[in-house]
Amino acid sequence: MKERALAYIEDRADIAAMTGGARVEDYLALLKPRVMSLVVFTAFVGMLVAPAAINPVIGFIAIACIAIGAGASGALNMWYDADIDAVMSRTQNRPIPAGRMTPGEALTFGLVLSVFSVTLLGLATNWVAGGFLAFTIFFYAVVYTMWLKRSTPQNIVIGGAAGAFPPMVGWAAVTGTLSWESFALFLIIFLWTPPHFWALALYKQGDYGAAGVPMMPNVAGEASTKWQIFVYALVLAAASLLPVWFGFSGWIYGAVALVTGLSFVWLSLRLLRAPDGTAMKRHARTLFTYSLSYLFVLFLALLTDNFALRLGVI
Repeated sequence: MKERALAYIEDRADIAAMTGGARVEDYLALLKPRVMSLVVFTAFVGMLVAPAAINPVIGFIAIACIAIGAGASGALNMWYDADIDAVMSRTQNRPIPAGRMTPGEALTFGLVLSVFSVTLLGLATNWVAGGFLAFTIFFYAVVYTMWLKRSTPQNIVIGGAAGAFPPMVGWAAVTGTLSWESFALFLIIFLWTPPHFWALALYKQGDYGAAGVPMMPNVAGEASTKWQIFVYALVLAAASLLPVWFGFSGWIYGAVALVTGLSFVWLSLRLLRAPDGTAMKRHARTLFTYSLSYLFVLFLALLTDNFALRLGVI
C-alpha cells in the first residue's frame, strides 16, 4: 500500500511541476489553518493570563510567530505524511497527494517558516519563548510525525504534547519563564487530545487501517478505546479545575469548567455504553464534534474570568 502511495505521489509531483507548481491557496492549506486557529487562541490566552504585561506590538509579533511556527509544523507534517495522506479519504485532496505541489516545495516552505518564526520570536520577546517554540516544532515534526505516528498506538498520547505547548509559549513570551500555572494549561490540552482523536478514529478507523497508522481502535479494539476515552474524560474534567486550584481564575471559569467537564464525561459514558456498529459510530461522532468546541469554550471562559478579576468585577 505504501509503495503504491509513494508512486502515486511521484506521479502527482510530476504533474505539479508540469502545470507550473503550487498556488497561494495550496501554501495556505499546508499551514493547516483550522488547527492553527486553536493553537493561536490558546497561546493568546496563555499570554493574556500571564502575571505580567507585554507591549501590544510585541504581543502581536509573538502571536504571529507562534501562528507561523504552528503552520511550519503543519507543512512539515504534510511533507512527511504525503504517502498516507494519499490513502486516507479525508486527506487525499491535500496539496501534495492531489498533485498541486511537490514534496520539495512543502519541505522548503516548512523549514523556512520554522527558522523565521523561532528567530523572530526570540529576538522580539526572549529566547526562552523562542527556544520553546523551536522545541514545539521539532516535537511535532520529528517526535510525533516521523517517529510515534507510525510506530505506536500511543502516538496521540505522547505526540499530543506538541499541540499543548502553545499556551506555555505564550506565557513564556510575556514572563521569560515557565511555571506551574502555564503547565496547568498545557495539561488540559494534553489530556483533551487522546479522547478527541480517538473519538474520530472510532468512526474513521477504516481510513487509518488502510494507511497503516496504528490508532488505538485498530490496535486495541473498540471496547478498549471506549474505556480509555472515558478514563481520560474523567481525568480531564478534574484537570480543568487546576486554574482555580492555582488561583489564577475565579468562579466564572470554575463554573464553566465544571459544566463542560461533566458534559465531556457524560458523552464519553454514552459512547462507552453504546453497542458496536452504527450507534457506536454516531456517539463517537457526537463526542468528537463536542470536543471541537470544548477547548475554545474553556479557554474563552478563562480569558473572560481573568479580565473580570483584573477589573474587580468579581
